[in-house]
Amino acid sequence: MEGLRPIHVTKEDGEDEGQLLSPVSRIFHQPNCSVYIILFLGFKTPINPDGLKPALAHIFLRHPRFLSLLVVDDNGKDMRWVRTEVNLDNHLIIPTFDPSMESPDKYVEDYAANLSTTVINKSIPLWDVHILNLETSEAKSTVIIRVHHSLGDGTSLMALLLSCSRKVSNPEELPTIPTTKTRNPMFNSCRLWQFFLKLWLSMLVCWNTIVDVVMFMATVFFLDDTKTPLKSPEIGIVYTPSRRRFVHTTISLDDVKLVKNAMDATINDVMVGVTQAALSRYLNRKYGDEAKEGKNNLPKNIRLRAAVAVDIRPYSYSHTYQDVIKTNMWGNKIGFILFPFKIALRDDPLDHVREAMLVSKRKKASLEAKFTHFLAKLCSRFFDIRIPSMLSRTTIGFSNLPGPRDEISCLGYKVTFMAPSLYGQACVSILTSSYMK
Repeated sequence: MEGLRPIHVTKEDGEDEGQLLSPVSRIFHQPNCSVYIILFLGFKTPINPDGLKPALAHIFLRHPRFLSLLVVDDNGKDMRWVRTEVNLDNHLIIPTFDPSMESPDKYVEDYAANLSTTVINKSIPLWDVHILNLETSEAKSTVIIRVHHSLGDGTSLMALLLSCSRKVSNPEELPTIPTTKTRNPMFNSCRLWQFFLKLWLSMLVCWNTIVDVVMFMATVFFLDDTKTPLKSPEIGIVYTPSRRRFVHTTISLDDVKLVKNAMDATINDVMVGVTQAALSRYLNRKYGDEAKEGKNNLPKNIRLRAAVAVDIRPYSYSHTYQDVIKTNMWGNKIGFILFPFKIALRDDPLDHVREAMLVSKRKKASLEAKFTHFLAKLCSRFFDIRIPSMLSRTTIGFSNLPGPRDEISCLGYKVTFMAPSLYGQACVSILTSSYMK
């Protein structure tokens, strides 16, 4: 664990000697896998840095993780969170820039790219906030929040952030969070049919899980994706800093819902289908001549898979920050599934959504995510197996964070957009977040 100085931690006067990192959190400190979550928040007005400090204290100083140092015990192996005093000035960065620059959007993009070449000094808790009072095409100011992934996953951090946000329409109310609706079970009127249906579904889940586990283990040891312009150049090696860029775009959630309702799909299905279509067109241009549009230049049988992060918490996404704390749901409660993308050109773009729906339905009838979560804990605790090396055999990382349904204010300012991402991992990262503007 480079950069971590062994510290002798003793128990004095009944104080806690520090909480051990969970096995999954330790993974994010493995070599070539110091992963940071980075969140871009666009605001409708410029920000007053001095007035922002109380709001930052209200958000980040509410949870012990943001008040703790990462230290290594005397044995050099056990990693712990140890409470410390936090000086907000060490975590608040306000860069200076030329206000008459030609392209503010490019400056923000370059600034974020430069962040990806750095890490947070481990002498302070592993988070910081960057304020860019610069008007771009989408916002009057931008705040970049950077948090080491070992502090918590996207669900934990989103719950924390939204618990400190309020509806613009009613500043006294918390934002409305999308909930997972459970459909009525089939054949309610016949218990015999229910029995056979449950038996069939149980057998289906067992079969799908066995197949998925075999494919996952094959990926661990030898099954690599096809080498494409999107693929990381070498297994276990992260992209060089000069190639790590953060780009985000905003699409209409109403348009996504229109497709979702018309096809009886989910928002995730539509977003995966859109991503599959976009990657297919991108690779087709890369493999061919851009002057000859419409020609299929794709090689046959491209294997391109996404390592999709899945929240394995046993509840729908309707929790609050208080729920996360009280029920011990804070942390890295994630598993991974290997999601195959079918790289091909389609006459009907909706075919990409249909293909995503079929794969998604099959993956939902599998325990692959829970297995990979268990495997990650097992490997981190007992074996010297590098989980990042496993995931680097895939091409991209994919995740989705449900956001608020309402227009919100955060840190005391109205939000224009939210764009989460990651850096430090060994694959291209694609994250989506829904936010109704």
